Amino acid sequence: MPTYPLKTILDSISTTKQKSIHKRILYNQAPLGGISSMLIVLFFFSLPFVEFALIFNPLVFEALGIAQSIIFFIVFLSIVMIIVFLVSWMNNTAVLKKISPSWSHYFPHVDLKMLLSSGTTPYSSFFHEYAKIGTSLEDAQLHAALQKTFTKMQEENKELIEAMQNDRSRKV
Repeated sequence: MPTYPLKTILDSISTTKQKSIHKRILYNQAPLGGISSMLIVLFFFSLPFVEFALIFNPLVFEALGIAQSIIFFIVFLSIVMIIVFLVSWMNNTAVLKKISPSWSHYFPHVDLKMLLSSGTTPYSSFFHEYAKIGTSLEDAQLHAALQKTFTKMQEENKELIEAMQNDRSRKV
């Protein structure tokens, strides 16, 4: 299994807009040698138009009529929403599966899923701190800077880490 550079890992889970860095909703496989998230988004936007063309073409529309065509369109739109959810989930799971071993190589004590969580975690401010570091550093410099950042975040959220560890020990 290949070890991806740290910059590649961060490019697949984050997006840079102007001078701020944010977590991606739909992770990007392009830095990892896969499909770009823009192509997936274009696929998502094309689905309702394809459905419209299939239902409201003259042949099908004449067979169904106006009322049934509208009902079919609405029902199939709910199926399109399910498809969007499933494709997004499969894409994000595939990216996490690819980058997790490399992430564990760089930061064995930082849980990637906790880092990407939308809830309150010790690493909630990661993308804000990453934006302060900048994206122009070499891999070794970036690793050292992120290591300091993780140490800082762990010190700031010491009580939260202890509470999470106590909760885990009670469950076991």
